[in-house]
Amino acid sequence: MTELERDDDFARVSDGFERLWTPHRMVYIDTPKPENDDSDACPFCVAPTRSDADGLIVHRGDLCFVVLNLFPYNPGHLLICPYRHVPLYVDLTDEETAEFTALTKAAIAALTDASAPDGFNLGMNQGAVAGAGVAAHLHQHVVPRWGGDSNFLPIVAQTKALPVLLEDTRERLVAAWPEARA
Repeated sequence: MTELERDDDFARVSDGFERLWTPHRMVYIDTPKPENDDSDACPFCVAPTRSDADGLIVHRGDLCFVVLNLFPYNPGHLLICPYRHVPLYVDLTDEETAEFTALTKAAIAALTDASAPDGFNLGMNQGAVAGAGVAAHLHQHVVPRWGGDSNFLPIVAQTKALPVLLEDTRERLVAAWPEARA
């Protein structure tokens, strides 16, 4: 018969895992998220008021813009945002919706050209309960994916290894943006 381990022994037994502490993530966790009517504190309202490099802007359209995610899941993680401070996809005008979609397609083309991912995750979280970190300002994620890009670090250590600096990623994407190549 197999002998079972006692459950009160686990706290004192090494589990064989190294711990990677990421206290820098507390800046994001502790940062107050804007309310629906607080566009002054909204990072997606502030970004376009800065230079492209300081705001991590990859492309500016007439009604929407493309920005690097400051806390990316993968290198090249982009966000498509309207300039208008609206929370929901259904709040976009028809013109905003058309540009939002066109910029999503252009982002995929630029990421494909700049870093040849094997696939993409596209998504919007509508509302805080759905997981939106900034629920007050609509944004769509465009996340490049590569075979094997998921590993033990995010699960075990809540750490994501990013081999490229945000500034370098932005420069590569700006150069690869479809208009830049035309």
